[in-house]
Amino acid sequence: MDQLKAMEIFAEVARLRSFSAAARKLGLTRAMVSKQVLLLEEKLQARLLHRSTREVSLTDVGQAYLEPCMAAVAQAREAARAVSRVVAHAGMGLAGPLRIQAPSSFGSLWLSGAVARFAAPHPQLAPMLYVDDALLDPIAHGFDLTIRVGGIPDSHALALRPLAPCHGVLCASPAYLAKMGRPQDPDELHRHRCLHFSHLTDGATWRFEKDGVQRAVRVDAAFTANNGLVLHQAALQGLGIVYSTTFLAWQALLDGSLVRVLGDWSLPLNHLSALYPASRQPSPKVRALIDFLVAEYQPVPPWDKALADL
Repeated sequence: MDQLKAMEIFAEVARLRSFSAAARKLGLTRAMVSKQVLLLEEKLQARLLHRSTREVSLTDVGQAYLEPCMAAVAQAREAARAVSRVVAHAGMGLAGPLRIQAPSSFGSLWLSGAVARFAAPHPQLAPMLYVDDALLDPIAHGFDLTIRVGGIPDSHALALRPLAPCHGVLCASPAYLAKMGRPQDPDELHRHRCLHFSHLTDGATWRFEKDGVQRAVRVDAAFTANNGLVLHQAALQGLGIVYSTTFLAWQALLDGSLVRVLGDWSLPLNHLSALYPASRQPSPKVRALIDFLVAEYQPVPPWDKALADL
């Protein structure tokens, strides 16, 4: 007996309260459906269904068995889909253009290499990576997949899958801090040159939290840009304190060319997320890339691992 198949048949009979309806739904004969349920009951040594000429109903044992039975069937189906995806990824089935949009800094520093590693085993695949910090509508612009940091639109037209946490960090060069001093409290930022990313959703208000205390500080930006890499270079040159992310600043923090500022205060947590049209199932190549990126960045992304002992 194929027990999993019998469990699937039993769940359908229980849902429809009819052997005949379940048989039609599953494309089997009524006799086959009845036989599979009977074999399952013999296997479990328990009666699962009350049968009569008018209706089918669950016994107490059947009622207790139904929910874990349905969960096991669903898990088995998902396992089969996972195997199919792995087999497809390992073969040559991924082909054609794959249009991806991502923020400039993350796209340049991390995503470009990941996409190259993903595409290497698939010579018929043609990734097209468009980096731009504008919040472009992936559907209107024809992207198969958009990677976004925070700023996730409230749209039923888009499906979302989280890829990694995105931690904010304030940092400045040692030369700047030696000249201007190190702030000990967020309110002291008004005395400093602040380098501001223009796409922050709160405008020029930087938000902090410490021991349950929240603080919002409006900074006077000494330099503003719509590109994180531009601000990063300005900070390295000693221009001021930059509101950055760990995926961008990690190497400079490790080698000491930038130093964390107000490190005992936390900044709002964003996430790197994959967005794709919700109106259809993602194509095998989109699903494969998302699975690949999840494996690359979870449970802890490599840039945060590097900073763990800093």
